[in-house]
Amino acid sequence: MVTGQRAVGPGNTRHHEFKFSSAKDVNALIDSFLAAPAFHNMAELHSLDRQLLPSGFPDRELLVGLDKDRQVGVLEFMDAEGGVVSLGAPNGRGEVFYFIVGNPTEFPDRSDIPIKLVCQAVKEFLTSEGRRPGCVEWQVPEFW
Repeated sequence: MVTGQRAVGPGNTRHHEFKFSSAKDVNALIDSFLAAPAFHNMAELHSLDRQLLPSGFPDRELLVGLDKDRQVGVLEFMDAEGGVVSLGAPNGRGEVFYFIVGNPTEFPDRSDIPIKLVCQAVKEFLTSEGRRPGCVEWQVPEFW
């Protein structure tokens, strides 16, 4: 069971706290991604079960983007060791951009993965107190 998450996401302009008690609640979050306009297709997730850093910021985050037209998504996980992004198929699509609160975020060429895998990773992150999902292959981005 997930006891709490904080997210900035599709259509939102400020932080919102969500409480998840089942996979159904996580599915509702994913559905909100798919219903959002293209310029609001990414969210930032944090576990509220973890201690904050002395700076007051969370110690881990998961960025989640969904492209409903292409039926793919992207993940970025960041913790004290650095950031990694999802590793997709060898034939990438070139420039990969997702938008959080209208602001573009660029991802590596081969970072798109199937939506079903994005959903599985989000559920894993949300039910593990913010651990990096193990169901996804990761890559260290060359830029950021």
